[in-house]
Amino acid sequence: MNKFVFSSPGKYVQGAGVISELGAYLAELGNHAFVIADDIVWSLTADQVQSSLKVANVELSYERFEGEASANEIIRLSALAKKAGSNVIVGLGGGKTLDSAKAIADECKLPVAIVPTIASTDAPCSALSVIYSDQGVFESYRFYSKNPDLVFVDTQICAQAPVRLFASGIADGLATFVEAQAVQKSHSQSMVNGSPTIAAMAIAKACEETLLTYGFSACQAVSRKVVTPAVEAVVEANTLLSGLGFENAGLAAAHAIHNGFTAIKGDIHHLTHGEKVAYGTLTQMVLEQRPDEEIAEYIHFYRSINMPTTLKELHLENVSREELIKVGELANSDGDTLKNLNPHLTGEDIANAIVAVDALSQSV
Repeated sequence: MNKFVFSSPGKYVQGAGVISELGAYLAELGNHAFVIADDIVWSLTADQVQSSLKVANVELSYERFEGEASANEIIRLSALAKKAGSNVIVGLGGGKTLDSAKAIADECKLPVAIVPTIASTDAPCSALSVIYSDQGVFESYRFYSKNPDLVFVDTQICAQAPVRLFASGIADGLATFVEAQAVQKSHSQSMVNGSPTIAAMAIAKACEETLLTYGFSACQAVSRKVVTPAVEAVVEANTLLSGLGFENAGLAAAHAIHNGFTAIKGDIHHLTHGEKVAYGTLTQMVLEQRPDEEIAEYIHFYRSINMPTTLKELHLENVSREELIKVGELANSDGDTLKNLNPHLTGEDIANAIVAVDALSQSV
């Protein structure tokens, strides 16, 4: 039986200044919020969040997020949430904070509200978390029975973040349709254990079209910390369209190669999720034997928003072939999604494609 599945968050809210309404939306889910955020995010948003929750008569318990979406951090925060007696979990910040909040809500069997403060990943809308070791090495995907109850995006806050992070979200989003097409072509399963729906593929395509059309101008606006219609469109694509697209249409090689990079040490780990996914997307396109002009279009666009397209820009110019094969082997592991592209590839095939991207990028 060919089964089609589509999953989405309970409610998605986006706009400049909507943080003042957060309490009203949280009140629909509970009256005692357990909020996690790192020190930087909390210092920037605490006053607005506390004021909003106070107006809505929602009690607040805050706990610092230590920075890694690891099993140990999730266990620690879950215990604190239970001790506080909270009845709704709130993740405030970037991708790892949000993934941890989803896991805490799952542990505590509570609703969860996801409040991204940067538009840098497609994590907010999904019913899964990427789990790492305490040292930041990819371990697994953790899946949930439902998506977040609320995804709440203040674009004015997102526009205050470094433009590098905003551009990284665009690069992450650009993997969506590339990977979705691979999943559909190979008749593989999406992240919600079904075949990609018509809606999922349409959303993934709209994500790509939006980012290629408005991504550059949106980055220019965010570099001046202002919100424009292009910024609103790109935030929606980075967050909602990419989130719904990757989950319901599936992942393939781009994100698996990103995960594969955790097999090696070095300055590459100072790069963002989206910066590494950008290179993974180009590597997938080489493995698929996409037309040269299509790959070149992506390379030129990535350059326009300062995403890495060479091994030097990944801080891997001195990487050994043995290390690249390790990257390929981890990317190709049974617990990841590269086999949705091609189940017959080897670690060496993937290493070859990584090198080929570098050569092609330097020649176009």
